[in-house]
Amino acid sequence: MENKPKITAAQRRLLFGAVFLMATSSIGPAFLTQTTVFTQQFMASFAFAIVASIVIDIGAQLNIWRVLSVSGKRGQDVANEVFPGLGSFVAVLIIIGGFAFNIGNVAGAGLGFNAIFGWDVRVGAAITGIFAIIIFLIKNGRAVMDIVTQVLGVLMIGIVAYVMIISEPPVAEAAKRAVLPEEPLTMLLPIITLVGGTVGGYITFAGAHRLIEAGMTGEKNLRFVSHAANWGILTTGIMRVLLFLAVLGVLSQGAVLSEENPPASVFEFALGDIGMKIFGVVLLAAALSSVIGAAYTSASFMRSFNKVFDRYNNIVIVVFIATSTLIFLFVGRPVTLLILAGSFNGLILPITLGAILLASRKKSIVGNYHHPTWMIVFGIVAVIVTLIAGVLSLQGLADLWNG
Repeated sequence: MENKPKITAAQRRLLFGAVFLMATSSIGPAFLTQTTVFTQQFMASFAFAIVASIVIDIGAQLNIWRVLSVSGKRGQDVANEVFPGLGSFVAVLIIIGGFAFNIGNVAGAGLGFNAIFGWDVRVGAAITGIFAIIIFLIKNGRAVMDIVTQVLGVLMIGIVAYVMIISEPPVAEAAKRAVLPEEPLTMLLPIITLVGGTVGGYITFAGAHRLIEAGMTGEKNLRFVSHAANWGILTTGIMRVLLFLAVLGVLSQGAVLSEENPPASVFEFALGDIGMKIFGVVLLAAALSSVIGAAYTSASFMRSFNKVFDRYNNIVIVVFIATSTLIFLFVGRPVTLLILAGSFNGLILPITLGAILLASRKKSIVGNYHHPTWMIVFGIVAVIVTLIAGVLSLQGLADLWNG
């Protein structure tokens, strides 16, 4: 039976910090476009894909957060104990994928500044990189990171919720289609895409690694960890539902979205001339929080390679952010890297989650802890779905190769 310790103020900050680190890591620039495009394509029936993806996300996150917390070890270390070398292989993939996505996140932040102030995209990207670096250089940087991700997360949810209310979406129809979509078989690709975007690659481990670093490990903290995992997924789900309803409301009023920037046109239609600037705020918040999450989590996977990476982890994070920013400033378009990163991410989760499920039954890793069978079943479903995602993601590599 799990203990029910009293949560202190510091632990409450950590709880919300882990929740929003994971949630805001998954709410990046691609998140905004992805949800808008699928809503435009499937209208109210897209609600079914959102609900299905949230259920699968919970299955993946609960398994990973709980098993890692009980073991007190990071994802790559657990995977190495299940199969020697597997964790190191996964760590390399996550670092490469996180690095490539971070270049895209920096670019997204630059676009956010451009929408708000009209500044050159590279100027905004540089400011973003500098701000993120400062967070990890100052004293108590982890506490600042927790607060920043919470503020950005609440800001995004608040703005999108307002746009949703203004757009007056057909909520009853969406609720009906969440259970009875018009063409359920066509929902497979959207579900796979949503799952990959919310728990793919480094995102799966963002909150769990934060809790491990803070010492929230062992069976005595399982209730705390489970709450954090559930709230992280639900926070992401709330944001996606709000954005979906906002887009659906605008489309239901007859709006025609821009092909170049679909989510921006949603905000423009709902809010008028100031809509683009408001969208810029949301885009900037999404990108900046993702820069922080990607850098922190990717660097946490380097800790097992050498004690130097562990001892100077903040410096590793700073170098990670600085390099991502400089590559965008001097190379520009990160499209090729994002294709590669997407393909890597599609392959990472089924491998890692599969290793976690195997680890949940190894006493050498989890001791006498008994991992609930229903969670394993949830995890197996998530592995199957994300394995399909991995196969489909190989098309990205093929396109890159042929391009």
